[in-house]
Amino acid sequence: MNMTQKAVRQEYDKIASAYDQRWNNYTTKTLTYLQNWVDISPQATVLDIGCGTGEFESLRLREHPNQRITGVDISEQMLLIAKQKFQAYSNVSFQIGAASSLPFANDSFDVIVSASAFHFFDDPVAALAEMKRIIKPDGKVYILDWCKDYFSCRLIDLYLKIFNPAHKLCYTQKQFHDLLTSVQFEIKRAAKFKIDIIWGMMVVEIILPQ
Repeated sequence: MNMTQKAVRQEYDKIASAYDQRWNNYTTKTLTYLQNWVDISPQATVLDIGCGTGEFESLRLREHPNQRITGVDISEQMLLIAKQKFQAYSNVSFQIGAASSLPFANDSFDVIVSASAFHFFDDPVAALAEMKRIIKPDGKVYILDWCKDYFSCRLIDLYLKIFNPAHKLCYTQKQFHDLLTSVQFEIKRAAKFKIDIIWGMMVVEIILPQ
């Protein structure tokens, strides 16, 4: 595990017990937007990269209680909370792992989701390569993250680069799309939105070229 991964794990292990309460407004708004934006079949097998305490799973299962979802995260303490929430669901599981070396076989999932985690990835190209490896040929990937097109996010990005060793990089929408196409993902649709005066977000649906 490299230094960035260790920093991310340490930060989220430390705040895990207070995370849901502290970030409730942010996670509710961003994940509700994502849940309304995605096009996921109730029969699809879903992987949530950077799942944290399982809040996307909560939203998804309210509408589709039989959805098969696997969550992966680098923080053991966040995963402990997620596992407690869904111990009654045999169709939901959680595993520890980093985005750049995912513990799954090739062509394992119909859909991959990653929300508010991409700016932490120590090696975004490796993470995208892993997504390509484990997504089925006709699968879909949804990534939601901060967008540096918004001035407030530029300030946050600058602040975190100085003061938070867990933070890696925040992208403009163009930079992000250029990165996605450089690793041969095809952008199917994309959007930008603000959830409040601070947080500006972007979301994208990407697929493998047919």
